[in-house]
Amino acid sequence: MANSVSARKRARQAERHRQRNASLRSHVRTKIKKVLRAIESGDKAAAQTAFQDAVPAIDRSVSQGIMHANKAARHKSRLNQHVRGMGD
Repeated sequence: MANSVSARKRARQAERHRQRNASLRSHVRTKIKKVLRAIESGDKAAAQTAFQDAVPAIDRSVSQGIMHANKAARHKSRLNQHVRGMGD
């Protein structure tokens, strides 16, 4: 356990940051799953809407340091490929 005052404060901050990061990560994963569910159901309009909703969330996670930029680009690229590959 942290003994000094500053170490105790750091532990409190780390826990707050951990919980916030987990929440933001979960939010992004949920957005991605919504796109995947729309793709699986075959509804192209819903998939496009979900994709447009997911992209800003993914980008925000990069700017907040939750996700690496390359991982975000990979997610966006693959989701976009799936959406564009759907039949009309």
